[in-house]
This record gives sequence, structure tokens and C-alpha cells, in this order.
Amino acid sequence: MNKYLYITLGVLFFGLGVAGTVLPLIPTTPFILFSAVCFSKSSERLHTWCVSTKFYKNNVDGFVKHRTMTVKAKITLLTTVTAVMGLSYIILTVLNTPMVARIILAEVWVCHVVYFGIIVKTTQG
Repeated sequence: MNKYLYITLGVLFFGLGVAGTVLPLIPTTPFILFSAVCFSKSSERLHTWCVSTKFYKNNVDGFVKHRTMTVKAKITLLTTVTAVMGLSYIILTVLNTPMVARIILAEVWVCHVVYFGIIVKTTQG
């Protein structure tokens, strides 16, 4: 039963990751990474297929192996995170939620910028 659940989740995450290469608000990297994890828990053959695809190699492989990202990947990730969190901040402000919620959201955004913008090394790609 678990095997089929992991296969289903792997296919779903992989599909969302592929969609993320075209749609700007859907992140590619986490979904492709989740699909690889699900496939590794369900089927060696599916896992091997997943890590050999160009979507995995272009978006996840460098980060998994070397903890590096290309400039394009960093810009895409940080632009998406900034847009989504900025919109969330505006919605929280309009709904008059407690300031602590907006502060936490801003701190999470800063952590993303610091980690992916500064700590993760940049490679040519």
C-alpha cells in the first residue's frame, strides 16, 4: 500500500515541478526533490528515471550534490518567494491580522534571501 502511495505522490510532485518550469508561481525545485524522495521509497527504477531527467539535473542535482545553485535558479527562486510572501504580507495587512504574523512572515522572507542569496554558493550554469 505504501509503495503505491509513494508512486502516486512522486508522479504528482514531478508533474507540479514540470509545471513550475512554465508557471512562475509554482516552484520547480522542491517538487522535483519531493518526487525523487517519493520514488526512492517506492521503486529504484522510478528513482533512477527521476534523477536522470533534465528537470532534476537542471533544478536539483547541483544543490543536492554540491549545495550550489545557478544565478538563474537563485533569481527565479527569490523572485517567486518575494512575490508570494509580498502578496501574503499585503493580504495579512488588509485582513488586519496581528503584527506578530507579519513580522514572522518578514523574518521567513529574510531567511530565504540570506540562505539562498548569500549562503548557498553560486555556480555557472
